[in-house]
Amino acid sequence: MLDPELLERITARRAELDDLEAQLTGRLAEVRSERDELAVAERVLERVRDEIAGERASISPAPSQVAGRAVMLVPHRSPDTQETMLPPDYQRILTTVRQADGPFTARQVGETLGVDLAVKSKLEPLRGKPIRLTDRGWLRKQPDGRFATGL
Repeated sequence: MLDPELLERITARRAELDDLEAQLTGRLAEVRSERDELAVAERVLERVRDEIAGERASISPAPSQVAGRAVMLVPHRSPDTQETMLPPDYQRILTTVRQADGPFTARQVGETLGVDLAVKSKLEPLRGKPIRLTDRGWLRKQPDGRFATGL
């Protein structure tokens, strides 16, 4: 038979450990909640930083290096951004789309600009330019893949 005093000590210690476990569980939940809040705050700060960097880049587009070649970045459209800040090829594309009777495909832009569409190496780079103008807010892309301007 077990000693009653020993059983009482075991029961008391078990109660202490149960209380400690409840405290630690509560504290762990607080720590996890705060960690989750910090992760959200970090994502928000990164997004704001990227937006500010994008705005700064759109205000003063500068040549960049891509594959060792200098290229001009296409700025995001904003009230302070003039169309003249776009590289000449992009200005011609905007003019072509504006002068069209309706939405235009990249192929039609190439035809209007006199690009030799039979040469794939000339057509493929042209396809990316209206998309880039769309991504930066200069053009709108229709569901059927054609481009239009709301300007």
